[in-house]
Amino acid sequence: MTAMSNETRLREDICRFGRSLFERGLTPGSSGNISVRLDGGGWLVTPTNASLGFLDPAKLSRLDDQGRLISGDAPTKEVPLHTALYDTRGSARAIVHLHSTHSVALSMLPEVDPRAALPPMTAYYLMKCGATALVPYYRPGDPAVADAIKGLAGKYSSVLLANHGPVVAGDTLEAAVFATEELEETAKLYLLLRGMNPRYLSPEQVTDLVKVFGVTLPEHGHEHGH
Repeated sequence: MTAMSNETRLREDICRFGRSLFERGLTPGSSGNISVRLDGGGWLVTPTNASLGFLDPAKLSRLDDQGRLISGDAPTKEVPLHTALYDTRGSARAIVHLHSTHSVALSMLPEVDPRAALPPMTAYYLMKCGATALVPYYRPGDPAVADAIKGLAGKYSSVLLANHGPVVAGDTLEAAVFATEELEETAKLYLLLRGMNPRYLSPEQVTDLVKVFGVTLPEHGHEHGH
């Protein structure tokens, strides 16, 4: 597949996944943004003030390697956030950022551990998201959020921005979308079970998932790599 036809497909995929996320209520209004790295350098990102439900493939923002606009509409103000994740996670090819209700709610709870925002609740949460970091609140578009992301040193593919929403990187756009959805469902489970003393996966069960499926968790990172 040529670089041009591949870019055309990726543009269509961004719009297709964006519409799916929007129509299921996973990011309201003009909130949320999606980016994808291009094989020839630079990346595509959804424009500022654009609803993920009504994206135009031709109007997506095309940025160069330095994050400068080459074509399309003006990009989302969250470009520093995406750039920081790409810079620190070499395997990342796509990033999804939503304002999904249960993930935002989770990010506000006082007991949340910044190094593991969710306990090991399900196998699929660990397999798709690993562990989820929580970073403090920054106003949307604040370049300082990039320093907070860089401080995680690429150990996390899924991050919660306090009082804002999830940011999830994947090695494909589909993987990033599916992981973001898994994070949202797990946050929903956590809120449903809060105060009920549920059984989580045991350390032995977590270790088994790490071994069998190559799950990368920060505490296992030196053994299994990224």
